[in-house]
Amino acid sequence: MLKRFAPLVPMSFVLLLAACASHSPESQHGQQVAVEQANRSSWIQIDHHKATLAGVEDEGAGNNSGNSSGRVSSILDRAFALIGTPYRFGGRSEATGFDCSGFVGYLYREEAGINLPRSTREMINMDVPLVSKEDLQPGDLIFFNNRGRGRVSHAGIYIGDGQFIHSASRRGGGVRVDNLDDSYWRLSFLEAKRVLEPGFQARLAVTR
Repeated sequence: MLKRFAPLVPMSFVLLLAACASHSPESQHGQQVAVEQANRSSWIQIDHHKATLAGVEDEGAGNNSGNSSGRVSSILDRAFALIGTPYRFGGRSEATGFDCSGFVGYLYREEAGINLPRSTREMINMDVPLVSKEDLQPGDLIFFNNRGRGRVSHAGIYIGDGQFIHSASRRGGGVRVDNLDDSYWRLSFLEAKRVLEPGFQARLAVTR
């Protein structure tokens, strides 16, 4: 079974967080409808993903992958509960809202005891296994270049079935689920990394 589930700032801080101030793929026309549809689709997918993760967790209970599977379950369960949380530039908590890296970091810290780097640029450079798009597993971190500048600017967490959960822009409705096969995300996909790989957890784990 699954677990339960401003004032001016220094320019260097602005540059650090700017990589995560993503733009939503929706045009302004019909934007609210797109947001509502995405959130409705997100909730429809939750039960399916929970069932999938339950099978993965049971399968891994007798080997070294069990602990990783349990952490993935906790991370995604918490992530689904946060759908609709507003986007906030520099945000790192439920109370203030999240930017993309703040959302990812919050889930890994709170549900897996893993302290990830703060920015997307630091996250994508972590010394953890690189994963091909075809081999993605729930819990993998996925990175995008959605500004056309050739470098990482957005991050999310893969949840299975070609979908991922992330904190989009203010216009995008904050925390939501999107499909990697949608043209916007397919064209901006950069790479994926697996933080919860056995042997790499200890390197990133922090004392809670």
